[in-house]
Amino acid sequence: MVLPMVLLKLADWVWYQLLANSCRRAARKVRNYKPPQPQPPSFPSIAKCEITGRKSQTLVCDIFGGLLRSDSVFPYFMLVAFEGGSVIRAFLLLLSCSFLWILDYELQLRVMIFITFCGLKIKNMESVGRAVLPKFYLENLNLHAYEALASTGSKVVFTSVPRVMVEGFLKEYLEVDDVKGTELLTSGHYFTGLLSKSCLLTKHRALKEHFGDRKPDIGLGTSSHRDNLFISLCKEAYVVNRDDSKSNSSSSSVLPRHRYPKPLIFHDGRLAFLPTPLATVSMFLWIPIGIVIAIFRISVGIFLPYKLALFLATCTGLNLSVKGLDTSTKSDHENKGVLYVCTHRTLLDPVFLSTSLAKPLTAVTYSLSKMSEVIAPIRTVRLTRDRKKDGETMNKLLSEGDLVVCPEGTTCREPYLLRFSSLFAELADEIVPVAVNTKVSMFYGTTASGLKCLDPIFFLMNPRPVYYVEILGKLPKELTCAGGKSSCEVANYIQRKLGDALGFECTTLTRKDKYLMLAGNEGIVGHSKRKN
Repeated sequence: MVLPMVLLKLADWVWYQLLANSCRRAARKVRNYKPPQPQPPSFPSIAKCEITGRKSQTLVCDIFGGLLRSDSVFPYFMLVAFEGGSVIRAFLLLLSCSFLWILDYELQLRVMIFITFCGLKIKNMESVGRAVLPKFYLENLNLHAYEALASTGSKVVFTSVPRVMVEGFLKEYLEVDDVKGTELLTSGHYFTGLLSKSCLLTKHRALKEHFGDRKPDIGLGTSSHRDNLFISLCKEAYVVNRDDSKSNSSSSSVLPRHRYPKPLIFHDGRLAFLPTPLATVSMFLWIPIGIVIAIFRISVGIFLPYKLALFLATCTGLNLSVKGLDTSTKSDHENKGVLYVCTHRTLLDPVFLSTSLAKPLTAVTYSLSKMSEVIAPIRTVRLTRDRKKDGETMNKLLSEGDLVVCPEGTTCREPYLLRFSSLFAELADEIVPVAVNTKVSMFYGTTASGLKCLDPIFFLMNPRPVYYVEILGKLPKELTCAGGKSSCEVANYIQRKLGDALGFECTTLTRKDKYLMLAGNEGIVGHSKRKN
């Protein structure tokens, strides 16, 4: 009995040792396991592409991952959903992120296309493509890819995203000759959210169909398998590495503003940030809080004294920076007030100037909505665009007190000043130029095609909106019409002076140019006219 028991224990001990060692080896393998490193791309980086002497050559690429520093398409679908659709559509697109990551690339695109475009008006997509998307495309352009594109004579872009999302920008800003993208099915004036040919565009197949047996000179893409098939059909192929773009994002791969193919002066839309999934989540979490804060900021501005209102608004995150404040600015004429001439960034410019001076002012403006008139804590008077009538109105208001005018006639978000109307210079010799600028992180407080009545609310919904007000010295008499200058000379001089103070570039563009580009109209708010 003893021997069998000894043998049994010995066998048990051997089995335990073998099993334990086996487990230890397996655990060691798991602990020391390193996933296979991706093979380095077989094509050189775009930074090594020689860009001289290529005017007779043809370049093909995709905009996402090729021309842009990121290959993520979600932010641009979100821009279309939010700006062209609605908050609800944008929220549904955000919810889809919870399962998009488990789908392959083609299914991800199909889902985003359906949510973004199902029931969307064609004219809304055209408006977003013309007025909203170009800003974000320009800000995300890869410098090396752009230089390669600009160096060639012929440019063709192939992309799996809907053609309507990229064609306008590519042809207008980058002078691309042809754009091949996924086509969408429409019904009347609406998109259905379905693909017209039941399939996404496959880039390497579309390239073969477009060029036939001829090979393009240069192919540009990422190191992914999809793009390798695509650019391998070209005589020369270069890749844009995402890691390189990230590491150099602050220097060599970012296209600086002064290198933009066209100046970015006008753009529309409410979102002031690129809506990545994380940024979009933050926005939706902030919106309920932002609405409450905006209502609070408006209320204290209407009902409380200047200093107390400013203190409470500052406690909520609003930052008003005032420079060159001179409370002794008074008119030399007892029967006439001082005319403050402001740059125009939002409808709140006169309000913040009034708060900075701690005294009531009257503001004249064009196309002011009824809601903005109601919630304005200062007196506002609507102009008619009839030069004679507007002159009489402003003269009357100046005889009653100080007046604020924004001679640009409309707002501009970018560091440019539009042409100044010269009417104000004919009416007053006591002129004080005021440089105004704003900074927002989430929502723009201006719009060309949306509801203008919500402009102040959107601006005040920002977590930490910034208003910069610099009150320059009173214009010397010899530089006014009373000193022998023409009204146009006075207006141009003040425009240059304000541009220098802000570091902005002066232009000859007008409000009509802005609205024709962004909204397809002349920017006049319709209101009933009674005649006879």
